[in-house]
Amino acid sequence: MSTKLWYTAPAADWNEALPIGNGRLGAMIFGGVGEEHLQVNEDSVWYGGPMDRNNPDALKYLPKIREYILGGQIPEAEELMVNALSGTPQGQRPYQTLGDIHLYFSGIHGEVTDYRRGLELADAVHTVTFKVNGYAHRREIFATAADDVIVMHFETEDPAGMDITPLLMRHKFYDYTGKYADDTIMLGAKLGGDGLDLNMMLRGRVVGGSCEVVGERLVIRGAREITLLFSAGTTFRYWNLKESVWEKLEDAMRYSYAQLKERHITDYKTLFGRVKLDLRGDAAFDRIPTNERLKDIRRQDHGLTELYFNFGRYLTIACSRPGTLPSTLQGLWNKDMLGPWDCKFTININTEMNYWIAENCNLSECHTPLFDHIKRMLPNGRETARKMYGCRGFVAHHNTDIWGDTAVQDLWVPGSYWVMGAAWLCTHLWTHYEYTKDEGFLREYYPVMREAALFFLDFMIEHDGYLKTCPSVSPENTYILPSGVRGANGMGVTMDNQILRDLFTQCIRAAEILAIKDELTEQFASARGRLVPTQIGSKGQILEWDREYEEAEPGHRHISHLYGLHPSCQITVDGTPELAEAARVTLEGRLSHGGGHTGWSRAWIINHYAKLWDGEKAYENLLALYGRSTLPNMFDNHPPFQIDGNFGAAAGIAEMLVQSTVDRVVLLPALPGEFASGSVCGLCVRGGAEVDLSWENGELTMCTVRAKADLDTKFVYRGKVQEVRLNAGGVKRLEAF
Repeated sequence: MSTKLWYTAPAADWNEALPIGNGRLGAMIFGGVGEEHLQVNEDSVWYGGPMDRNNPDALKYLPKIREYILGGQIPEAEELMVNALSGTPQGQRPYQTLGDIHLYFSGIHGEVTDYRRGLELADAVHTVTFKVNGYAHRREIFATAADDVIVMHFETEDPAGMDITPLLMRHKFYDYTGKYADDTIMLGAKLGGDGLDLNMMLRGRVVGGSCEVVGERLVIRGAREITLLFSAGTTFRYWNLKESVWEKLEDAMRYSYAQLKERHITDYKTLFGRVKLDLRGDAAFDRIPTNERLKDIRRQDHGLTELYFNFGRYLTIACSRPGTLPSTLQGLWNKDMLGPWDCKFTININTEMNYWIAENCNLSECHTPLFDHIKRMLPNGRETARKMYGCRGFVAHHNTDIWGDTAVQDLWVPGSYWVMGAAWLCTHLWTHYEYTKDEGFLREYYPVMREAALFFLDFMIEHDGYLKTCPSVSPENTYILPSGVRGANGMGVTMDNQILRDLFTQCIRAAEILAIKDELTEQFASARGRLVPTQIGSKGQILEWDREYEEAEPGHRHISHLYGLHPSCQITVDGTPELAEAARVTLEGRLSHGGGHTGWSRAWIINHYAKLWDGEKAYENLLALYGRSTLPNMFDNHPPFQIDGNFGAAAGIAEMLVQSTVDRVVLLPALPGEFASGSVCGLCVRGGAEVDLSWENGELTMCTVRAKADLDTKFVYRGKVQEVRLNAGGVKRLEAF
């Protein structure tokens, strides 16, 4: 199983640096010799405080906007939407870099030999080794969730020891630096006039030599062994900020370096060690540096798929742990004061894609930051629903931030005025229940799902015998009217109907499980029955809008009208074959016009083909992702870097091997010929179970099912079916199908 990213030179830029994280604290490590650089992040470093951005004129002009749309006056509707629906102010708060740690090593003179840096995914430790004048140097860095600090450890065989001067920096956007204790430096800043305060500290411990603070720097001289501990925080969590950050360092100082490392690895492996993928990769490829391996993508390099899959799981653990904030567009890692798209939570696909890996890859705990954030959005979403639309329930548009902002973001006609953000996010609540069967969780979160669905009972309009969202947009695409005029907004687009079909169904099922009977449940059922069904167009494709328009960008990166194929299960090969074939036509159309040109879009396509049980096409697109949309450090490239493609593609690899709905589990549904033999252990399926599989020459040879909850489902392999009923804790080995 390939688990090592490695290189023969320090990182030349951020896209070559390697990420570490404990969910809350993160760093990008460059691996320099004379100067080591860590660009650091903390998940709550967001500029500014909460705002009420709901446009006060929205409700007044909503009827006129709908009148324009119903009358086909799309440009007039969209012009009014920009004025009357946009947020005031138009933008939410941005996620920012925490800053930088610079470690200046003096006295390293002479030829550097045997240089190697790497990130071992199996234990989440970054290592740099090299020799100077024949003396070995070893540097290890990791972010530990067990002790909530970043740990840096440096050793040398040089009898003169090491001289090092660490410095904390923050792009000049800080308010104070200096000494906190005799062995500790700090830096602090205010994140805007109404924003949070931040503080970070670096503390040293040496074997041999000396450690003191001079000015704003730590000065270490003649040490054979150095351990540096770093922590940071903001007033988002800590009222007594400096004292709280210092306590993290004090607590960690109770342990030796060896103990800190052991505690870190033990904690990390409880998550990472749950799943193992073996595609019988040739070990010779593992001896090629990762950046060179990515330059020469070869079909027989199955270990690269193992590595990419494991990297996706590693990143999930590193940037989304219980009690932290959810992963942003860049996960936890952002080098900028104003990152791409503000480095926020974009909830019209990207945030959702970040969490596709959580349940099927046995990382349910890592899903919980998203659930916490949905609750954070709830009161704001109620205000947005009431003030903007005059509706009950709660709503969110296509972005949110640390404060759970739900008002419209930007002035962008093809994307900003989309009202499905909360609805899509709430389907994740149900997905978590399907995989865990945790009825206590469902009881806690059903009221949230219910409020997201309630909004649409009030918001939808009747048109041509159906209930339709209006205004409605298919993110972030544009159509061409028969007159030649371009438009993006309309009513009842396909994605809206598919999301609502899921949400209404999930609310109905949750009410049944929780024995809740009321009028709302009946209204959800009635509304579900009046949604526009997924339609097939004249070219055999899934229609994207409520009618067949010419597309302005037929190779568009968003494939929103295939939500029903993935992540939903409304379109399946064995359940809705006609729609599945139409989905295939849709994908072929997108790709023939240059689709998949962004990393996350290619990742979505991999999942789509996996759901169509087309392993060859899924693998073909996986190779395209490696070759065209993967940076030297294996981060996904939009461009620029976005982490959603890493998570989406890793989830897609799992979908190629095992798929599940509430009714059945399909084994090896999209196994490409290249993966003729292999095994996977620990993947999860709906119904509450783990599955281990082995296969040889393309044929399933073993399947073991371990029930985590009472399980009653069907296992399907090449059309053959086995019923499986197990009590929680039960294990069953499925014999030959």
